Amino acid sequence: MHQAWPRPTPYEPVWRAMQAFTEARTPDTSDEIWLVEHEPVYTLGQASKLEHLLNPGNIPVVKTDRGGQVTYHGPGQVMAYILADLRRSGRFIKAMVHQIEEATIETLRLYGIEDACRKEGAPGVYVPRGAELAKIAALGIKVRNGCTYHGMALNVDMDLSPFNGINPCGYAGLQTVCMAQLGVTAGWDEVAQTLSQQITRYCGLSLSNE
Repeated sequence: MHQAWPRPTPYEPVWRAMQAFTEARTPDTSDEIWLVEHEPVYTLGQASKLEHLLNPGNIPVVKTDRGGQVTYHGPGQVMAYILADLRRSGRFIKAMVHQIEEATIETLRLYGIEDACRKEGAPGVYVPRGAELAKIAALGIKVRNGCTYHGMALNVDMDLSPFNGINPCGYAGLQTVCMAQLGVTAGWDEVAQTLSQQITRYCGLSLSNE
């Protein structure tokens, strides 16, 4: 585990630290989950199309090496970075993505959000809002040398207006929602710990005892 980052913290130093950790790890290196709250930032995945960046305003834009399109990170959102050795656990990335989504869905269930679900062909976790599905958690993973980094962003209690400056995850008009809007009063630290526990449970991580 690793939770030494201040809250909130800029995006790029954490991203570079993940790359360095992954590059330096050996078959004996324990898996880790980094729980981070970021300063406002838009991040672009490797396949991102600039037309999905509508009006960034004063919010920084960072092009990263994760999968997926454009998303927003900011205060009130739990970012769980998952640094895992797929080879050691015998998992493929498709299975890992499914398990991360399931861990997030179970986290939401524990807070009374019973209708959280997946959306076919669109990674992440969603909840029904009227006739549509609104996104409550975004997922983007990178695999290097058989190991993962980046992870899951869960909206806890945050200003969602920056999502209006983009087509979230490349979908025009996609609604976003946070747990607080659905009646959850739990704070950032509590939700972060619950999500970490569920990811560990579902994804078969080999964490150190520290």
